[in-house]
Amino acid sequence: MSSQNASSFANSDTPIPVVQIHPADGSGPRTPNPEHGSHHRLSASKLKDKLESLGDNMSRESTSRMGDRMINLLLAQVLPGEDPTSTSSADGNPQSSPRVKDRRSHTYVERPNFSIPTMSSNFRRFNSRIGVAFVFQNRLIHLFTWRQPTETLSFLFIYTFICIDPYLLPVLPLACCLFFIMVPAYLTRHPPPPTSFPTDLYPLGGPPLADAPTIKPAPEFSKDFFRNMRDLQNCMEDFSRGHDAVLTFLTPLTNFSNENLSSLLYIMLLLTSCALFLISHLLPWRLIFLVLGYTATALGHPTIQDLLSTPANTELLTTAETSARSSLLSASKADITLSTSNEAREVEIFELQHRPLHNSAGEYEPYLFSHSPYSPLSPARISGDRPRGAPFFEDVQPPRGWRWADKKWTLDLLSREWVEDRCVTGVEVEMEGERWVTDLHYEVLWSSGMILA
Repeated sequence: MSSQNASSFANSDTPIPVVQIHPADGSGPRTPNPEHGSHHRLSASKLKDKLESLGDNMSRESTSRMGDRMINLLLAQVLPGEDPTSTSSADGNPQSSPRVKDRRSHTYVERPNFSIPTMSSNFRRFNSRIGVAFVFQNRLIHLFTWRQPTETLSFLFIYTFICIDPYLLPVLPLACCLFFIMVPAYLTRHPPPPTSFPTDLYPLGGPPLADAPTIKPAPEFSKDFFRNMRDLQNCMEDFSRGHDAVLTFLTPLTNFSNENLSSLLYIMLLLTSCALFLISHLLPWRLIFLVLGYTATALGHPTIQDLLSTPANTELLTTAETSARSSLLSASKADITLSTSNEAREVEIFELQHRPLHNSAGEYEPYLFSHSPYSPLSPARISGDRPRGAPFFEDVQPPRGWRWADKKWTLDLLSREWVEDRCVTGVEVEMEGERWVTDLHYEVLWSSGMILA
């Protein structure tokens, strides 16, 4: 940053090439000057000053418009033409397949809808402010890869103190605020005078010699802005690889594609959870976290990484993983027995018909198909509710997770037994034909027939 009191965080370890103008030695270009009526030599420094002044005079609105256009062009290339928030089914039939609940929809959380201009603006604002996260990430990489062994050892000492005495953990964020935020800010505000004696004490008094440091977002199209875009690009790649690696390892074990293996893991996790619930207070957690922390930090050492990356060790780790998976598969096949036959249940669907009031001598007309017979003493009919069901038999769908075993339905001809078993009163049963059960309440005439799957 050119200003002394404003800075932006960016991971600046890798330089970005910039255009620089070097002064020419007498053979430089000449530009016309209307005041003198002749040509004069325009030096590199003057040309650089003119370009900088021209850049300073550009309004922020034009810069923002340019950024909007660039981001919009990028988003237009990667986004689909259809509305991603649309929830209509492919065949237009809402009952064709059960829908999975979307916990991100407006039904659960009220959030703004997707918009390319909003996405462009938010991306530019986010990219201008994400530099501090990448600086922190870069320092963690330096710390755990032993770039500076003294820093890594200091971290291990602090980690040891926290593991031995966990009550020191609340002190850690306060100490980080003091030593990594306030002390550097004070050193910027009160820089020490130049001295050649290392034994001189740091002056604590006197007026401030510099402006107080402030943090501002990285300006658009600046080097820090593009560095943030570079780090964001690499971070997305790292997240995608980690996400795919975790899913590749966990999904076959936990999604019950192999029901024996997933069932065995479920039982193991359940027993482990119950055991930890009982004996968790007896385990030496301080020692466990201390060993785990030292092991994870030691694995990042370049020497150990070189040893682990040898072909022999790589093959050994692959063989061990394959052997462990084979052992789990063998144990799951030997100890877990699952029923492979599908459960079948019989379902009854009632075809309801009615006869209009103005045509008491006419024929019954189809009304709907329902899982309830809508008998004279049913709670829905007594309360005056309309019967619930589907107007067409093809719209009758099985519950979620079930499917019809056969498209052939069987007409139940044992209507009399059905009436007697359920103690249905106020009806008459047809003894021939399709065995319709008809109401005796002539004020509102209904008829029901029973179909069994």
